[in-house]
Amino acid sequence: MEYTFHFYNSFAETGAMMALSGILGNLSAPPVILCIGSDLAVGDSLGPITGTLVRKKISGFEAYVYGTLSNPVTAKEVKYLNDFLSKTHPKSKIIAIDAAVGEDGDVGIIKITDGSLRPGSGANKRLGKVGDVSVLGIVAKKSAFSYSLLNLTRLNMVYAMSEIISGAISMLVSQKMCC
Repeated sequence: MEYTFHFYNSFAETGAMMALSGILGNLSAPPVILCIGSDLAVGDSLGPITGTLVRKKISGFEAYVYGTLSNPVTAKEVKYLNDFLSKTHPKSKIIAIDAAVGEDGDVGIIKITDGSLRPGSGANKRLGKVGDVSVLGIVAKKSAFSYSLLNLTRLNMVYAMSEIISGAISMLVSQKMCC
């Protein structure tokens, strides 16, 4: 199942929370929020910005956040992540968040999918999959030069998408882990 929300949609945060809640179902352990990306390129910073915002918003609730502006998790570290996360959080569901490239009309869309994501695929990297649930923010148009386009992405759009995703996750965590 795939859910899509445009960052201009005023109900995107609530819709994203409901999509995540429906996909995850009942949680037997605190979730892992894995925010992939780098702060070196605006378009690739969706993950670390989201991780930083989630960490601030969920204080007081139990969840694990990996990938922030101060400690980013980049796509090249994915080969180590699956083993680490399965040993460290064996019962936790993993919500993987990353920036993506797509068709011109898809820029600004947040996609939530039941299943893992493959970080770095927009930059033609062949890396392993990670996560139980994928949250992709389409930040630029796909082209032969997608990586350079990530540097031309508007920070305002990336930040707005991060606000929506982090808000949805904080609502989800407070709802699922409070009672």
